Amino acid sequence: MIVAGIGSRKGVGAAEVRRALDAALAAHGLEPSAVAALATTPFKADEAGIFEAGKAMGIPVRIVEPAAVEIRPDRQSTLTRSALSLSLAGTPSVSESAALAAAGPGARLLGPRIVMGRVTCALAESRP
Repeated sequence: MIVAGIGSRKGVGAAEVRRALDAALAAHGLEPSAVAALATTPFKADEAGIFEAGKAMGIPVRIVEPAAVEIRPDRQSTLTRSALSLSLAGTPSVSESAALAAAGPGARLLGPRIVMGRVTCALAESRP
């Protein structure tokens, strides 16, 4: 299962989210049908564009719990570190942390987040 973690600047639209997602998928040779869910942190729970993108794709948007994105030595950390993200959201990468948390225990990032304009997207794969 692939989960796309989404981070963004305030007020992004669904088309912006979709462009970032499409770029991340292309970078890993995946089709949109591979994505089971979008994920983000509570910090982005009011971003309508993220939810509109999920609805248009027919997939859920998961809001991960704040504790799930905390930096802990017992789980994979993010590949990207943003001082702004760390100060505002408490995680070095909203998109990478959300993807990992929503994909479940043992999940792995397919690579670092992709930045497209005002949106970041990271893909995580769950492990059985």
